Amino acid sequence: MGAPEKISSLQNPRVKQLVKLRDRRPRDEAGVFLVEGYREIRRALEKQVALQELYFSPAWFLGENEPALLAQAEAAGAQLFELSQDAFAKVAYRERPDGLLAVAPQWRRALADLALPPAPFLLVVEAIEKPGNLGTILRSADAAGCHAVIVCDPVTDIFNPNVVRASTGVLFSVPLVVADSAGVHAWLREKGVRTVATTPAAAAVYSDADLRGPLAVVMGSEQYGLSKFWLENADLPVRIPMAGQADSLNVAMATIITLFEAVRQRS
Repeated sequence: MGAPEKISSLQNPRVKQLVKLRDRRPRDEAGVFLVEGYREIRRALEKQVALQELYFSPAWFLGENEPALLAQAEAAGAQLFELSQDAFAKVAYRERPDGLLAVAPQWRRALADLALPPAPFLLVVEAIEKPGNLGTILRSADAAGCHAVIVCDPVTDIFNPNVVRASTGVLFSVPLVVADSAGVHAWLREKGVRTVATTPAAAAVYSDADLRGPLAVVMGSEQYGLSKFWLENADLPVRIPMAGQADSLNVAMATIITLFEAVRQRS
């Protein structure tokens, strides 16, 4: 590994730019996003994401595997920069950083880019508001073996640092598409994929529904649930029974429950 440029000043232009990239507009203008953490960066490299820059601070390292990761990133084309402990603390968004922060290129994937198997298992989420929930949903979709996640009418940016963090880096492994609801519905119909929409008002219980075959599980936003469009156009509305005082679950939790019922049936 070559000798990387060392940065200690908090006023360094690169440090200032990293801080700006926490916000969406600068990210979109530059066409990049931040990936913080050993596990997240390792998964990006495993999926051959072309990291542009990798900033590191040995004072924050948690283990002994970081040098090998730095060498791997450099070999893959990333430009390395060593930050002082204070400079890294300024650019990190975690309370206790682990000394690794990468800049990765954004990507845009269309519905037509998805290569589906004969009986696809998809997750469609509409207007998810909280980055942490979206990241957790991506992690759940990966664990359930979903072939793709489709984000309809997004409220939060899929490249928000907290989406990357909450997904533990599986943002790089689950095919992810952003599209409008009408276009997604038409595409699913064209592909012969049934849509199962979760709503507390449904008569059918999710575990009684047939979740085999080509399937898209459709989940709504945290505050309002699914829109009128999906409630009227989904093939089958289902509900998760609620025995207590609460009338709804956190959307990430409801997603996990529904996906793994589908996994049980499909296996």
